[in-house]
Amino acid sequence: MFWVLLLLSAWSVAGLACLRLCLAAVRAAVVGPPTVGREHALTLYEAAFLSGGPRRVADLTLVSMARQRRLLLAHTGWATVVDPCGRDEMERSVIGAIGPGGQSRIAPVRATAATADAVRVLADRLVGAGLAVPDGSRGVAAGVRRVRTAALAVCALAAAALALPLPADQPRLLIALWFALPLALTLGCLAITRMEVHPYSRWASPAGQRLIGSLVQQADGTADDRTYLTSVAVRGVRAIGEPDLRAAFAHRERYVDEYAEGHGEPRG
Repeated sequence: MFWVLLLLSAWSVAGLACLRLCLAAVRAAVVGPPTVGREHALTLYEAAFLSGGPRRVADLTLVSMARQRRLLLAHTGWATVVDPCGRDEMERSVIGAIGPGGQSRIAPVRATAATADAVRVLADRLVGAGLAVPDGSRGVAAGVRRVRTAALAVCALAAAALALPLPADQPRLLIALWFALPLALTLGCLAITRMEVHPYSRWASPAGQRLIGSLVQQADGTADDRTYLTSVAVRGVRAIGEPDLRAAFAHRERYVDEYAEGHGEPRG
């Protein structure tokens, strides 16, 4: 009867993950006053944070400064300061992350700038306005990932139970049907979430997502500088059109991958 313990474990994993997802969805639905989305005009930094979090803000700042020729982003993946006077806190954070030498790889600059005080202040302001999720780790997107992991865990537990030696009076098909119940719970929860909450975001509340949605139609990356930067804020560095600038960020991604592999760290 060891398979019964595995079944109980499957129910525990599935039930807890689904419960946490439901609680996250409820919290996301009540974040902020209902009229905030109609009253707040997003800045580019705010749009970047709601679309991609702190690192998107750092990317936007790097691209903006490069477009203004105050920062040189080489195709080799290095950033060089041209104008050491930042025009706002975000730019000063990037310049400070590059260091007194005025030159650094893009990847560590991006990581340092994303954790700067200016980004934390921006996040707190968006949370206070009801546009950002108070804690990204408790958002709907994280809950969905947990439920997906729970579904895989249920399958693994079911496979382990079916691999055990069983008495002749316990048909394996019946055991598989018992494990199908917690699996159906997780899959049903994912389906309902996708219909009711999708698109879900780690950073933006429903009100914030509505504002981001209104910017998407403007973010074609082909018109003036404001529209171009809006495209980068909403879609990330893949919206960059210049080949040299795109190469600089592509080199950044390779550097992050190599660093993670060499140090046994997750890629991010």
